[in-house]
Amino acid sequence: MQLHTWFIYFLAAVGLSLSPGPNGLLALTHGALHGRNRTLFTVAGGAVGFATIIALSMFGIGTLLQSSLLWLAILKWLGGAYLVWLGIQVWRAPPIAALELQPAVVRIGGWTLFRQGALSAMTNPKAILFFAAFLPQFIDPARSLALQFAIMAGTFVGIEIVTEVFIASLAQGISRWLARVGRGFNRVCGGIFIAIGALLPLRT
Repeated sequence: MQLHTWFIYFLAAVGLSLSPGPNGLLALTHGALHGRNRTLFTVAGGAVGFATIIALSMFGIGTLLQSSLLWLAILKWLGGAYLVWLGIQVWRAPPIAALELQPAVVRIGGWTLFRQGALSAMTNPKAILFFAAFLPQFIDPARSLALQFAIMAGTFVGIEIVTEVFIASLAQGISRWLARVGRGFNRVCGGIFIAIGALLPLRT
């Protein structure tokens, strides 16, 4: 992957990680209820879940592209349209409400937190559709698919871990801040998706 292509992917991954979603909200909730250290189990589960989705999406797409490069162009345009639609949905989404922090009554085991994080990522249809639409914009059929997977999955998972740990560490303050300025924040993230969806299919 060329450096400028990776940089575009990096910015898009940051936008996806920062936009409202089940795993970010789960990290926010678990951070408030169980503290940052125990929420690391949740974050680790989410990282495994996202890596699994990326692997299934990427290698499935790669197999399809081996039959015809026409599919690459089709996937790019369909994916671009989906990203624009997703951006509009994020733009219009209401801000999340501030969490009412209550002490955790029952101490939840690390494996349970890990499983919740993984299932939250792997069962999120928006994430599955997003990566199916998103990855074709960056796949180069002439290069090693395994190496591209390592770069893309490593980049996104790394960003997601940093973001979720940050959210969990500052759960109370972040939830109240998003309750105040969340609508504007959603519009920034939605605008990023709309721009990606509109511009990336035009890349040669």
